[in-house]
Amino acid sequence: MKFVKHTHGKGPEHYARESDGMVFELYPAKSASTDELTALGFGVNDLDKTQAVLSELKCAPSAPKETPWGRTFVVRDPDGRRVEIKHESALK
Repeated sequence: MKFVKHTHGKGPEHYARESDGMVFELYPAKSASTDELTALGFGVNDLDKTQAVLSELKCAPSAPKETPWGRTFVVRDPDGRRVEIKHESALK
């Protein structure tokens, strides 16, 4: 697997791999809280609909935004870990 260095806003520099509708990110333990050590990413066909459904379920997703890696939003799993949801076209 090949990884690319990423930084999101003021967050820690980390390595990411995007392939086949999946995002795999590795964060350095020394600069991230335990909730930031593991993150998952998924590609979806309809980003707005997915964000709306997660909002209705009271999952508190962030608003979708354009990033250098495509249109995306973030939601937390029940344990507080970050899950990044991207429009699937951003993963191709």
